[in-house]
Amino acid sequence: VQELVAPPFDGAYPDGDPFHADGEAREFFDATAGFATGGVYVNFVSEAEDAARVDAAYGANYDRLRQLKAKYDPENVFRTNLNVRP
Repeated sequence: VQELVAPPFDGAYPDGDPFHADGEAREFFDATAGFATGGVYVNFVSEAEDAARVDAAYGANYDRLRQLKAKYDPENVFRTNLNVRP
């Protein structure tokens, strides 16, 4: 089972490219997405992800978070996390 999720790394990159596995990781993610619960752990989502995935990280509270952000942080000072835009 371990090798299905993360095969052992021998320290060598295919073609010398350390980012070679990015495509394989995305393929694995896409292939297994149907088994996901729909929830998202917010620390594992980057802002490069599509907007729907970012919204899903906050769920039903996202609109309320945006209202609070607009009220208490309209200048978007606190933005280093997965940003809730005001």
